[in-house]
Amino acid sequence: MGLTSLFFEVENKNVFILGTGEVATRRAHRFLDKGANVILAGNSIDDELTKKGAILTPLKDLEDMVKWSDIVITASGDEKLCEYIASISQGKLINRADKPEKGNIIAPTTFLIDDIEISIYTNGQSPLMARELRKKIQSIITEEDILEIKLQDYARKLLKEKIDEQKLRKDYLESILNNEEIRICLKENKLDEAKKLAENLINSEL
Repeated sequence: MGLTSLFFEVENKNVFILGTGEVATRRAHRFLDKGANVILAGNSIDDELTKKGAILTPLKDLEDMVKWSDIVITASGDEKLCEYIASISQGKLINRADKPEKGNIIAPTTFLIDDIEISIYTNGQSPLMARELRKKIQSIITEEDILEIKLQDYARKLLKEKIDEQKLRKDYLESILNNEEIRICLKENKLDEAKKLAENLINSEL
């Protein structure tokens, strides 16, 4: 498979999920939380999914659901039904939760730390290790790292107003990243002071 990592805009996209079990429910929450329209086919869905806007459809409407969808997800224990849905989903983006290697998109382990979204994919070798790696990553990212990201975002926006050359903006951002006084402010959770220092550093060198 020629897979590569991408982030895809799914707001207002139509997502059809075959199945209503644990995996299907996780997929549904994931897409609903990002603003997608989600319809599931199966026995029943929980109240939380319904509150988020998910719709349950009868299995007899499968062909119409595939036509409606931008993304198709097969997450049912019915192997024949999954294969049928895959066969009528040609040209669609399809996530085969039942047989990942047969789909053309993968839904990797994904988690948020503040505004940072991190995805881990082991090429299907070990979902268990993907979860273990997630725990390790969560344990090493600090509050200072989060504040540094917010500071870099603030500084980038300032620099874009003042400097056209991308390489020069990068040099300023690296200076801010390595500035000891700014680092101390971030360690002490003083983001506003760090922003002032970054702004002063930019203005003093222009």
